[in-house]
Amino acid sequence: MQFDRLKRREFLTLLSGAAAWPLAARAQQPTVPVIGFIRDGSADANARYAAAFRKGLNETGTIEGQNVTVEYHWLEGQHDRLPKLLADLLHRQVAVIATTGNVATLAAKAATATIPIVFGVGEDPVKLGIVASFARPGGNATGVNFFNIELNAKRLRLLKDLVPKAVRVAVLLNPANAPATESTLRFVQEIAPTIGLQIQILNATTIGEIDAAFATLERERPDALFVAGDAFFASRAVQFATLTARGRIPATYSRRDYVAAGGLMSYGTGADLFRQVGVYTGKILKGAKPADLPVVQSTKFEFVINLQTARSLGIEVPPGVLAIADEVIE
Repeated sequence: MQFDRLKRREFLTLLSGAAAWPLAARAQQPTVPVIGFIRDGSADANARYAAAFRKGLNETGTIEGQNVTVEYHWLEGQHDRLPKLLADLLHRQVAVIATTGNVATLAAKAATATIPIVFGVGEDPVKLGIVASFARPGGNATGVNFFNIELNAKRLRLLKDLVPKAVRVAVLLNPANAPATESTLRFVQEIAPTIGLQIQILNATTIGEIDAAFATLERERPDALFVAGDAFFASRAVQFATLTARGRIPATYSRRDYVAAGGLMSYGTGADLFRQVGVYTGKILKGAKPADLPVVQSTKFEFVINLQTARSLGIEVPPGVLAIADEVIE
């Protein structure tokens, strides 16, 4: 009887040890790193870009859901969410913060000097104060410069090619995005006279002000509209498509999102920007330091035309323009 009690005690001891072992083993496994991905717009509108980001991660052997967790934060134009969002990411010490757009990148850079930041910005990141130089960024940030501002000249010329009779072009700017607004205005004012265009400046920083700007356009009837590259504007792609259709005004944009929503044309960086951000994010997770990764200058741009919108506006797209388009949306 005593022997049986001893055997039973040994069995229970072994059983309790076996039950505890998986818990201990799990506790010893390394924690999966977390990436905080911040982007304006909505999840639906950015599905293509999120997929490109994951593709870049995959190229470094970093697989979402396996050896990394990606938290996607879509601002949808609500930049006032950034301080709280960044405070949370810093508190939890995420492994990397990935951002696209000037506003989110500058906010992240101001929030932390230690957590690595991989960015995609449309202006010179040295002038913005994000990095020390292109070749050796220094500090905790590196990423991709996609020349959004410099592309304005090309975009304005493509608009003129698409609407050759255009003389007066309205330019819609967001004063809240001061660095981008100043650069865009400078480039447009320099180029416009060289291709026979007169410029009218309009400003908008809210949804209501976009509506007010279009009320002005409907009264003054310029020949075309140039919408500055801006994260808030991009989050309102459907609003722009609706208003330009109602006012029957040809418009050019910096992102394909607008054209997919019904806008006329866009010229700017494509999904490859997000792939490049993903590649650098993966490299940092593998041990590379942002200070040693040179800023990449994006060389892939896309020209997109919505042929159905062109027809609705009575625009006959010249064969030469169609020939150079990267994508024609029917």
